[in-house]
Amino acid sequence: MSTKSISTVDLVALKRDGRKIVALTAYDALFAGLVDGAGADVVLVGDSVNTVLCGQATTLSATLEQMIYHGRMVRAGVVHALLVIDMPFLTYQISVDDAKRNAGRVMQATGAAAVKLEGGAWLAPTVRALVEIGIPVMAHLGFTPQSVHALGGPRVQGRGVEAADRMVADARALEDAGAFALVLELVPTPVAERVSKALTIPTIGIGSGPACDGQVLVLHDMLGLNETFKAKFVKRYASLADEVRGAVQAFAADVREGRYPDPEHSFPT
Repeated sequence: MSTKSISTVDLVALKRDGRKIVALTAYDALFAGLVDGAGADVVLVGDSVNTVLCGQATTLSATLEQMIYHGRMVRAGVVHALLVIDMPFLTYQISVDDAKRNAGRVMQATGAAAVKLEGGAWLAPTVRALVEIGIPVMAHLGFTPQSVHALGGPRVQGRGVEAADRMVADARALEDAGAFALVLELVPTPVAERVSKALTIPTIGIGSGPACDGQVLVLHDMLGLNETFKAKFVKRYASLADEVRGAVQAFAADVREGRYPDPEHSFPT
């Protein structure tokens, strides 16, 4: 693997060269280092930390301080991948000035390379304003978790001609505003393919089919650690929840039956 750190320009080049982009979430230095060392192109500190690690029902109560805290940890583990941090709910929607202030704070405090914002063409002025002051922006269309209640839950977006046309228009507006990449979440495969072909910046899909320029999953989902979340698009590449349970049960049995600690794991003198 190359020792060169990946930049936003590199992601655009990967799309141009027809090479798929690999992205995963991470929320701490340990997992970030493992993901980075295994060759991920993008590590995303998602506001999904609020549901995956904090046990909350949605991402809406995630705070700026929370994202900075986890962003700092992940930065400590990432060497090569592009580090992107989600901007949480109401930190960029109220005004452009708020977005500049809050995104700038995230960049300064964490050492991230970019931030991610959810929203369509209405968000283009904010994206443009952030890019103009040197803050790279990854955009996000389709199912946008911060709008979960307005959308009626985690539903596929972009079905029907009108909705698909609107998504293409939104994507073009975000690219024109300076976004360097676009996440497409829960979008029908033909619509995601249409959006991807309409843009020069890469699309990164989650539940949006194989035509996107890259794919992202929540790490704890693909590792089989998060057993409560089941979605059609998630492929589990491991069953680590079973491994953790088995290890804890073995430890408990050893302790209760006096097998641990044994002489090998003790200090006799």
